[in-house]
Amino acid sequence: MRSGLQAWPVTGGAVKAPLQIARASARHFDTVLGLIEDARSWLWTMDTDQWDKPWPDPAARDRRVLAGLRNGKTWIVWDDDIAAATITITTRRNNAVWAKPACTADLKERAVFVHRLITSRKYAGLGLGAELIDWAGLRGSREYGAKWIRIDVWLTNTGLHDYYKSKGFRPCGICADPGYPSGALFEKPVAGIRVPGYPKFTETGS
Repeated sequence: MRSGLQAWPVTGGAVKAPLQIARASARHFDTVLGLIEDARSWLWTMDTDQWDKPWPDPAARDRRVLAGLRNGKTWIVWDDDIAAATITITTRRNNAVWAKPACTADLKERAVFVHRLITSRKYAGLGLGAELIDWAGLRGSREYGAKWIRIDVWLTNTGLHDYYKSKGFRPCGICADPGYPSGALFEKPVAGIRVPGYPKFTETGS
């Protein structure tokens, strides 16, 4: 195993995986935008308006992406120098999205919130996105004591709703703002997540 890499903790010792996940920085801005565009182009073929246009406009979208990078919330899965996937995780909820009574989750309990979970189409079908979700939940539990992993999903992308349900998420209300397009709320208990016996990526950095 290469020096500096930290695998998922598994019984019997570390497992060397072909991919690495590392915290991203502002210098990876164009890389993340490239993954977003890759996903947008594919979604256009899937009978959904998700990411058809940056919300509410390109400048605001770019500010959100850059803030995640600058604040150390965004991670990239690398296959050597190729970005295979990205995820942004935070412990701070957006109160405009996650608010009672439209949201039915117990907001008093600690949670991690997932944003911009994207897998490059070259790496689709390998289960990388599902493993990233579980990694984020367990990391949130370890670092923050999170009990839940939560995500807001594009309202009209019902196929994505079904995907998250198949991965153990349950609906927990909607965003009260009808103008917010990613207003379908889902959550999954961290307690139900198990570390894979053969992880697809190792973690480098803190």
